[in-house]
Amino acid sequence: MKTPLLSKSRFITGQQCHLRLWYQCHHPDLASETSLRQQAIFDVGHEIGELATRLYPGGLFVKEGYLHHEEAVQTTLKVMENPEISAIFEAAFLYDGIRIRVDILERVENGKWNLIEVKSSTSVKEVHFPDVAVQWYVLRGAGLEIDKAFLMHVNNQYVYDGKKLDLKSLFISLDVSEEVIAMQERLPSMISELKEMLSDSDPPDISPSRHCSKPYECEFYDHCKKRMPENWIIDLSGITQAKLNDLAVMGINDIRDIPSTTYLTDLQDRIRTSVLDNKEYISEELERELTDVEYPIHFLDFETIGTVIPRYAGTRPYQSIPFQWSNHILQKDGVLEHHEYLCDEDKDPREECAFKLLSVLGIKGTIFIYTTYETQIIKALSEHLPEYQKQLLDILDRLKDLCDIIKRYYYHPEFHGSFSLKSVLPVLVPGMDYQSMEIQEGGEASLEYLRMLDPSTSPEEREKIRTALLNYCNQDTLAMVRIRDVLRCQVRR
Repeated sequence: MKTPLLSKSRFITGQQCHLRLWYQCHHPDLASETSLRQQAIFDVGHEIGELATRLYPGGLFVKEGYLHHEEAVQTTLKVMENPEISAIFEAAFLYDGIRIRVDILERVENGKWNLIEVKSSTSVKEVHFPDVAVQWYVLRGAGLEIDKAFLMHVNNQYVYDGKKLDLKSLFISLDVSEEVIAMQERLPSMISELKEMLSDSDPPDISPSRHCSKPYECEFYDHCKKRMPENWIIDLSGITQAKLNDLAVMGINDIRDIPSTTYLTDLQDRIRTSVLDNKEYISEELERELTDVEYPIHFLDFETIGTVIPRYAGTRPYQSIPFQWSNHILQKDGVLEHHEYLCDEDKDPREECAFKLLSVLGIKGTIFIYTTYETQIIKALSEHLPEYQKQLLDILDRLKDLCDIIKRYYYHPEFHGSFSLKSVLPVLVPGMDYQSMEIQEGGEASLEYLRMLDPSTSPEEREKIRTALLNYCNQDTLAMVRIRDVLRCQVRR
């Protein structure tokens, strides 16, 4: 069996998990379908990479695709011979069985080059160093003299003026040469280890764990977890990697096999007991928390966009901008009302969003939310809109987090350690879920909203998206209403 070539992305994958890399090279068919959320992350990376090249107006792209690496290498070598070209984008190299494409290779004096890796993140992270280090290794091996290595990332403090994007302010470059050079001595052995692993016809014996999502989500996770028990120990909310390792050494993968002498947090012990007894945990405090309310009771949810390139004046990269909300209102006599807002225009929606929300929330009544995300949005709105600041901040005293209440006072074995609305709802309210909906999660709602604003989207498709967005946000707040109803019935049994 021919050993697959490495690349910088495969090298990074191998540092996260040997099994993931082995599957990528030998059994890519086992991967889950790329989610819209994951595809959006890829798209943002491409968008940021393209923008960064505009900082080097004398540069040139190596246009051959990744399936034509040999041709790309030859093009790169030819371009390097032309001193008039100040930078090369997607420069291709091959050394020691490792293929790389360099985001930006900048020509500097005395025949030297700067290596520039562009990231869509807002800071330099530990995982970025091996990425740059393996490129340095290949470039030096291919005969280039590298002066410095830089990591270029997004500056999330940059404020867009609404007129012209200032690329020099949007990006921050950090010299990481020292960290990259320090890794060079270890790289040959790291590379050899990966090559040896990939040459084996059998996959490495690695069990799924926390590493499956750190630093990146693994596309083979669903495949790997099939061999884990239904009540897998990873379902113990907040369990640390150290605790997982301790249990693995004891040969324990099933929550039901955890010895009673093992230290667990209160929540983890509650989950373990619920699984062992195969019944719900219901605290005596649950009813008080659910009924300690002031009418009318509101159930509030926001949807937001957070584009890497600021869209509106006065906003920053990745800043969460609320474009939609849903509010169900339960009156004391049991009557349920619904109010909603969705900005249909491509404009900064924050003032209109806040104004209409305040008119619906009034000055009294408990407001149920699910997690503290809504709290963050309201605080951000108060900072942006000083004329509404007091009214918005007054709302905070009325908020009640339904997710936190459930986490503290209720558990069902079918939650499998997750307290997300998408996990809790179908367990407590059978038949009510998101599976048949056009939009099924918040990240998808953001993407669809941006597609609705796109001028190239037809009026018919725009209306279809608008309806789907309204249905999705409505489902989130109605879900809270129904969950609260069910939980109140549970405590009365």
